Parts: sequence; structure tokens; C-alpha cells
Amino acid sequence: MVLIDIQVPDIGDFDEVAVIELLVKPGDTVKPEQSLITVESDKASMEIPSSHGGVVKELKVKLGDKVSEGSVVLVLEASEGAAAPWRGCNPRSSRRHPGCCNARPPRP
Repeated sequence: MVLIDIQVPDIGDFDEVAVIELLVKPGDTVKPEQSLITVESDKASMEIPSSHGGVVKELKVKLGDKVSEGSVVLVLEASEGAAAPWRGCNPRSSRRHPGCCNARPPRP
């Protein structure tokens, strides 16, 4: 198994947005692109999706937290095959895609 940090993707012109809803909890199984949390700015609310499928091991945010692009939302345990980057991510590219290229080995 591989642990993956799921991050907030590009959220547009907002520096920080508030977490207003948690849609998953530790132990839940999620699919790629499944909504994980809802965030809200002064102009809009949006759901943050998962970049990978697997089992939620740890939530890194709570209600009321402020997050921005690149903030870690949760740690996901994925099988070895599921840890491959999605949507054509190139780990050698200077442009990093949300939730991509951030797999790390599990803690002992």
C-alpha cells in the first residue's frame, strides 16, 4: 500500500477559502474525482475532489480551517497501481498538478 497526500487543486483567484463541510471520514473508501470537502469563499462554494481512489487514513483539515492551493486535505491509502498519477501528470514537469506526484511510502 502507498500513502498519498490529497491536495487542494487550483481554486482560482482565491488566496484562502474556508472548509464548510467534510464529506468523508477516516475509513471511508473514495473513488477518483469523488468530492471530499466543500469550501467557501466570499463569492462561491465549491467541492474539492480526490485525485486518486483508496481508503481515507487521516483528515488533515477540520470545519472552519482555511485552505489554499496545495494544502493537504487528507492522507489516502491506495494500492500500488492506484498511486500512478492521473490526467497525464509528468513528475518531471515544472507544472505540478493537484494531488499528483505526491505518493510517499507508508509509515512503519
